[in-house]
Amino acid sequence: MVGPRAWIGGIFNRSSNKRLGSDKYLNYPLTPHQEQSLHGLQERLGVPFDEARLDHQEALRDLWNAAFPNVKLKSLISEQWKDMGWQGANPSTDFRGCGFISLENLLYFATRYPACFHRLLFKQSGLRATWEYPFAVAGINVTFMLIQMLDLFSEKPKCLPGLNFVKLIGEDDEAFDVLYCIAFAMMDAQWLAMRASYMEFNNVLQATRMQLERELSLDDIQRIEDLPAFNLI
Repeated sequence: MVGPRAWIGGIFNRSSNKRLGSDKYLNYPLTPHQEQSLHGLQERLGVPFDEARLDHQEALRDLWNAAFPNVKLKSLISEQWKDMGWQGANPSTDFRGCGFISLENLLYFATRYPACFHRLLFKQSGLRATWEYPFAVAGINVTFMLIQMLDLFSEKPKCLPGLNFVKLIGEDDEAFDVLYCIAFAMMDAQWLAMRASYMEFNNVLQATRMQLERELSLDDIQRIEDLPAFNLI
C-alpha cells in the first residue's frame, strides 16, 4: 500500500522546534570534535541521491539484499521494490525528498539492527491495520523528521534537542544513524499504540517527534544508548 508523492515530507510544514529562549544556550560553544562531527553530518545531508553513481546503485542493491537475502533483485528498476514499500518501480524517485542519507539510514538499520529492521518491514508485531504504512517511504519521512527536529541545516542547532544531540554526536559519530533506528522503532510503536491506519501516519510521526524531543531534552543523556527508547532496537 503506497500513497501519493506528497506523502513524503507531508508532516514537515506542520511543526517547528521551540527555540532556546536563553542567549546562554543560543551562544553555546562547540568543542572542536563536536564541530567536526556536526559538519561531517551536514555534508552528508547535502549529498543528493544520484542513480547514475555506481556507489549509490551498490547501496541500493545492498539494501535489497539485507531486506530480502533469499530473493534475487531483477533490476534496480523493478516492481519488486514495492514489496519494501517504495511508491513505484524506481526507488530513486522517492529519494529526491531527502537525498542519499535516507538510503544510508535504511541500510544502516538493516545491517546494524537486522532483527528490528525485519520485524518492522514485515509488520511482525502487534495488531496491524488493514492499510499499513509503506515501510521504505516511512523511513524517508523519519530521516526528514530528524533533520528538521534537530535543526541540522543551521550552522549549529538552536533548539534543546539539537543542542543535546550535538553533544551525543561529539561522542559517537554514528549517533544520527542510531537515532534514526530508534526513531523508526518508536514510530512503529506509536503506530500500534494509536491503532493507526494509513491516513493517520502524519499524526503518528508527530507523536514520535514529540516523544523524541522529550527524551533528547533530558538532563542525564550522555550517550545515545541513554535514551529511554534505545531498548526498542
